[in-house]
Formats: sequence, structure tokens, C-alpha cells
Amino acid sequence: MAERRMFAKTIIDSDLFLDMPQSAQLLYFHLSMRADDDGFINNPKSIMRNVKCNDDDLKLLVAKQFIIPFENGVVVIKHWRIHNYIKSDRYKPTSYQNEKDQLSLENNTYVLSGYKAEPKRIQAGTIMEPQWNHVGTEMDTQSKVRDRKDKIIDKDTYCTEPNKSAPVPAAVIELILNDRTSYPIYQSDIDMWQELYPAVDILQQLRAMLGWLSANPQKRKTRKGIKRFINSWLSREQDKGGNRQYGTNTTEPNANDYSMSYQAWD
Repeated sequence: MAERRMFAKTIIDSDLFLDMPQSAQLLYFHLSMRADDDGFINNPKSIMRNVKCNDDDLKLLVAKQFIIPFENGVVVIKHWRIHNYIKSDRYKPTSYQNEKDQLSLENNTYVLSGYKAEPKRIQAGTIMEPQWNHVGTEMDTQSKVRDRKDKIIDKDTYCTEPNKSAPVPAAVIELILNDRTSYPIYQSDIDMWQELYPAVDILQQLRAMLGWLSANPQKRKTRKGIKRFINSWLSREQDKGGNRQYGTNTTEPNANDYSMSYQAWD
């Protein structure tokens, strides 16, 4: 097995990666360094404990799709083939061939086979839904029929009605941006952050952010920078121990506490 590992800057310099807490980033690097030549790790939780990270960091890497977990506890680095190219004379195949067989490569990125199927379309543009078998892979067409324009279509598929626009959920709270527009926060966002930052009263902190942005119009964020602002604020509260266990916020947010940290995120 090769002893050296590399990291592609296209992955580790992305906003999606840098928005994570430093502990989650650290765990990603340690998992990548200890992966086998196909990117598989059989002891992610032991590594997590050894480097003083926690379950939330591991869950965050899964939620952000930087690693793919399997039922037996093994994980694989999703972008392994982008990070590393190992010469054949040094390459040692993984011991986890059953797990590897569940994956396919798309643009040098691991994806679970059958995870997403591109819908088929007929001439008029109507989406035809693929048939799936019990293990989640698309079934081969057993017979073909011809439509009026002599185009072959699957007999075992059916045409659906054009998708109607789903109603847009109401925003729970809206944060003010530097162009005076608002950035809506939905309940699904709050639920996600509550799982990532369990010690923090997410809604209370969002209200604190709104108050801070209202009081500091010159430091309001762009639409591109607002998510990093939110994640860093919540990460800071999590590191301080949060306030959710008390039921209410025990300290009022202080603009001086955050101005140096957030003023450059535009």
C-alpha cells in the first residue's frame, strides 16, 4: 500500500469544505491519510476518537457527502480518485470488494450504484420514470413498442403528467443582506443545523444574527457569504457550550464579539 496521500485543492478549498468546523476538516484529513489504496477505512470511529473529534464531525462529513458510509461501519472517501493516483506497481486492492461493488464512478467520484437515475424522455419531452428492482437498480427492458413517430420506447415504463410546481414553504425567519434583500431560512435548514450543532438554540441564534445585521448595516453579508456567516456563528456557539440546555439564551449577543470574525465575508 502506498504511504503518501495527496489532496486536491478543488475539494479542500471549496466553500462546502471550508464552511465546516475545523474539527470536521481535521477528521477528513486523518481519514484520508489512513485510507487504503481505494479510499476505504474500516475504523473511522477509532480514528475519530484518537484525534479528539466527535460523532457530530463524522455525521457532518456524511451529510456533506465527503464520505460514504456502509452498514458494516466501513466508509470510503467520496473524492478519492480526484485526490490520489497510485501507480500500478504500488497499488494494493482494497479488502472491501463487496462495498466497492456497490459503487460506481462518475467524473472520478464514488457514488452508490442506483443512487440516482437520470429520467428518460420521449420526443415530446415528457419524463418517463424508470422501473426499479428490489435492490435499487434499473430493470432491463423486457419488450419494446413503437410510438406513432416510430421511436422505440420501453413498454414497462409509463408517462407521467408534467410536474406541477410544489408550494414553496414559508420562511421561519429572514436575514438582511447587504443589497437590502432578504435571505429566507426554512424549517428544514433549522432542523439540519440543530443536528449539526445540538447544544445551540438555533432559532434564538438566528434572531441574534438578525439583530446584529440590523444594527450593523455596513457589515451585512452577500447572498454568497451568508451561509458561511451562519455556520461560523453557530459553530462558535457550539464551541462555547451553547445555550439550548437552559431553554433560553443566557447572554445577549455582542456586536463586538462577532465584528472581527464576520466583517470580511462578503
